[in-house]
Amino acid sequence: MLKSPKHPNHPDNLQEINPVPSQVGEIVEEKHTTHDAVFGEITEDSPNYRNVGWLGTAALMMKTQIGLGVLSLPAVFDSLGIVPGVILLCVIAGITTWSNYIVGIFKLRHREVYGIDDVGGLIFGRIGREVLGVCFCLYFTFVSGSALLSISIALNAVSEHAVCTAIFVLVSAIIGFSLCSIRTLDRISAIAWIGVSCIVIAVFTVTIAVGIEDRPAGAPKGIEWKSDYKIFNRPSFTDAMSAIASLIFAYAGTPAFFNIAAEMRDPRNYTKALIWYTTIVDLTSLHLRWVLLAQQSRKSPTASQFQA
Repeated sequence: MLKSPKHPNHPDNLQEINPVPSQVGEIVEEKHTTHDAVFGEITEDSPNYRNVGWLGTAALMMKTQIGLGVLSLPAVFDSLGIVPGVILLCVIAGITTWSNYIVGIFKLRHREVYGIDDVGGLIFGRIGREVLGVCFCLYFTFVSGSALLSISIALNAVSEHAVCTAIFVLVSAIIGFSLCSIRTLDRISAIAWIGVSCIVIAVFTVTIAVGIEDRPAGAPKGIEWKSDYKIFNRPSFTDAMSAIASLIFAYAGTPAFFNIAAEMRDPRNYTKALIWYTTIVDLTSLHLRWVLLAQQSRKSPTASQFQA
């Protein structure tokens, strides 16, 4: 039995209709959509969470790491001695550099990972995700608190205690909160370059200033002063553990590297950014070591300069 042909508008004959100009010369704007394993569908109308280049990645890494505790390193060498301090610095730097490299490899193999809590979920299941997520939040809460305290101390020093320290902490918190409202790391990377430049300039300014002074600001006046740096020292257990903890904290930015790698435009360039970051951070850390060879003070170089 012959079947009558279906009407052209029958559902079986309908195909996907592409947008076409309704008039001659009209331009139809097609919106491109990209799928990401972490962020889902990324369209032109939504924030682009995958737009950080390798140079921006290097800046974010340096800002995350070099600002943690780099100015505490002279006090570490003072407590441990030059040789043990350098050995521990190289060991901790090597461990963290390898860990940072593994972060990039892990991200390439598991594109769905955004933070260290996701890593915990892949390895240990839901319990691992929750535990590492809580630890990550607590850790960076303490880091933020330390940063607010450091900024308040710096503002007190340059303003000669113009207002209460609590006011400076509040100002620092407002500035930090406003910067945290930026949604994507590609925009934060521009601010990271400014922050890294300020830190590096401050470090070299302090070390040069300390090097050309005749004596530390806290040294007794009117008597001959001689540098008392130690090749080897014999600190107490408490002082030694405090110095080692300061070294570890100075290189403790690794947990944030998963988030940075997740927003890279091309995660395959992660290693290139890591090489630049490692070179600058390690050279800056070793440069601070020579502060002790120029002058030796029980206080950090920043405190010594602020007293002057």
